[in-house]
This record gives sequence, structure tokens and C-alpha cells, in this order.
Amino acid sequence: MHLYGAPVTDFVTLQVDGAVGTIRIDRPKMNALNVAVQEQIRAAATEATERDDVRAVVLYGGERVFAAGADIKEMGDMSYADMVKRSGALQSAFSTVARIPKPVVAAVTGYALGGGCELALCADYRIAADNATFGQPEILLGIIPGAGGTQRLTRLVGPSRAKDIILTGRFVKAEEALAIGLADRVVPAADVYSEAVAWASQFSEAAAMALRAAKEAVDRGVEVDLETGLEIERQQFAGLFATEDRAIGMKSFAENGPGQARFTGR
Repeated sequence: MHLYGAPVTDFVTLQVDGAVGTIRIDRPKMNALNVAVQEQIRAAATEATERDDVRAVVLYGGERVFAAGADIKEMGDMSYADMVKRSGALQSAFSTVARIPKPVVAAVTGYALGGGCELALCADYRIAADNATFGQPEILLGIIPGAGGTQRLTRLVGPSRAKDIILTGRFVKAEEALAIGLADRVVPAADVYSEAVAWASQFSEAAAMALRAAKEAVDRGVEVDLETGLEIERQQFAGLFATEDRAIGMKSFAENGPGQARFTGR
């Protein structure tokens, strides 16, 4: 089969309002994540990374559903050889989201299953609707998560809970997701997007380089031993003393107290 034969359609867009960029998935009916959508997610995440006017990012699938998973019809026709070629690109498309060097929040409505759950896991923070449902049901298809689920879910909720969710393929409702740390907040469905934008907006005038350094220190630090993590932190900490915002922030603190600095993002 031709893996890249899907028609080019704007299923994914980056919409910028103020300093907040929304990566919006819109592929009726359930935002199934086929190859075209995966690559458009990569492109949108790359653009959000590169644009200086975007200070924070919201991942959003619309009012009805975040993303119900991979396109099973497309995947069902793929051979082992096909998936060997595609699996690396699938993971790297999602990793492009995880590596956006800015705060990223997932606004989760309805289903976030399979690849949809894995995409939400790429965010730094997850705001879920009270009707949201998470899950990694790949085991019910005779496969396992392939876009980071076995790794990011484990790091987020711990090995035992991750195994329970992945091995059974069961659905996780919003309240349980909140209790185990899969979701960070649960709000009424009508408020999910506005709450996510509000969370992202708090970074509109923050010290962008410091945010970038903090996110990288945390993300890289959990992948290594403590001593290596401390060295990552030390380098990031020292490096910020070369930034304009560090000088502005310290001068403002000395003269006006905390929280009054007007940063430039440099």
C-alpha cells in the first residue's frame, strides 16, 4: 500500500489568538488519527515551536471529541513491513508536540482513546471535561500502544496503574483520570476550551527562555539518574544568566518586588 496516499486536507490547524496557539484537530466524525493527520500535527507543532508570537499552546479536538484513536481502516491494511517504516514517523510526530519548548495544555472533551490519549500525554497539563473518557484499548485489537503510551503513561501514573490500563484496554472516566494524575483538572464540558486558554494565557508575558529551560530540565531529568538530572538543571540554570529576561527580572524584583517584571522573551 502507499502509506502517504491520503488526500491533503487541512485536518489540523494552528490558530493564534494573542500569544496562545491552538492546535485544532478537525477530522469528522471522531478525529481519527490517520497518516495525514499525524503529519499535520507534526507541522502544526513545528510552527508553534518556531513562532515567537506563540508563548503557549492548547491541543483541542473540538466540543465533541478530542481524538478517538488511530484510523483502524487505514492501519488494518498495513503489513509488518509497512509499520516498520511508519512507526518511527508516528512516534516522532507525537514527540514533536511533546518537545514544543513552551507550556502545552490538552483540552480534552469526549473520547481520548489510543492515539488520542497518547497525544494528550504529550501535553504538560491536561484539562478534561466531566464527560471525558481516556484509554489505551490497543490490546483489544491484538497490538500495543505505539505512539508513546507505554512510556509516557507509565511516567505519569506509575507502572502498576499504566499496566492496568494498557493490559485491560479499559476506559478511564474523568474522575478516575483526575484521581490517578492522568488529568490535572476536571471541569464542565462547556468550559474545557476556555479554561485551557486561560491556563495557557498566564504565560503570555512570562520569561520565555526560563519557561523553555524549566520544561526541558523536567522532561530530560525524568529520563536520567538524579546526578545527571542535577547537571541538566545546573546547565539550564547557569545558561539563563546570559538572557535579557534574567537581568530584567532581577532588576525589577530589587526595585519593585516580585511579579512586576515586563519580560521581552529574550
